[in-house]
Amino acid sequence: MLWEDRDVRFDITPQQMRVRSGERMIDKLESIEDTKGNSGDRGRLVITNLRLIWHSLTMPRVSLSVGFNCIINITTKTVNSKLRGLTEALYILTKANNTRFEFIFTNLIPGTPRLFTSVNGVYKAYTSSKMYRELKLRGAIIQNKQLRILPQEQIFSRVNGVWNLSSDQGNLGTFIITNVRLVWFANMNELFNISLPYLQIASVKVRESKFGMALVVESSEASGGYVLGFRIDPVEKLHEVHKEISALYSVYSQCPVFGVEFVLQDKFLLDLGGYNMNTIPRAFLLVSAGQVGKYCIVSLQHQ
Repeated sequence: MLWEDRDVRFDITPQQMRVRSGERMIDKLESIEDTKGNSGDRGRLVITNLRLIWHSLTMPRVSLSVGFNCIINITTKTVNSKLRGLTEALYILTKANNTRFEFIFTNLIPGTPRLFTSVNGVYKAYTSSKMYRELKLRGAIIQNKQLRILPQEQIFSRVNGVWNLSSDQGNLGTFIITNVRLVWFANMNELFNISLPYLQIASVKVRESKFGMALVVESSEASGGYVLGFRIDPVEKLHEVHKEISALYSVYSQCPVFGVEFVLQDKFLLDLGGYNMNTIPRAFLLVSAGQVGKYCIVSLQHQ
């Protein structure tokens, strides 16, 4: 069960501190103080594609994990740090399980914007890639009966003649099966659609229904607990589609694709002497240009 991006946890275990399958470390900053909760304690901040992990360098059990999905707002704030005195710090407001938490992180190394750059940039990349992780109904995902493909997405098959059994008469449409999600849209109205990431699938089965044998896909409780039924004729084709979706779901479960793309290059950061430092967080948000390993820089402004 994915919790890393959807929870705020304190004093996490070494196992919870390790990155899970599909999670990767993007940046690691030494000499970061948790000014609000552990003022005067030098620590390490790890930024992954799902969360922020901070732990004390003197007492590693003193730690916290902040999921990006819990973050409400990120800004800067002038604080009084025991180790730095009056200084600019990163202020993060979060909400988890109906409880609000405030975090203030201070970089104890003066003169570097890297703390703000990395956290802001990765958070923006996370919020802009929700289609990889969240169920979407009636979204703008189809154009001229073609799927708007995500940067890390690959289409494996397209299945015509798929009946959505959500109504008594059913709706005829098309399946598009990719490496990250299952998509269905109605042939007569492409805005009547569903995008269901494998991350939110609880089960995929073939079972009997009042319409005959049907493909039944159940979504996770976190995504609403939907039960979706689809009829595909002939039944041999139904079983082929079930087998393909099950195989892709199994592969995805072993190595999930969360869709968060961010690259930070320290050397390039040091070469920005003539640029307005306030634009660095946007300047260093490197977004995928359609292929893994190719990136473009957005919004770099000279002062």
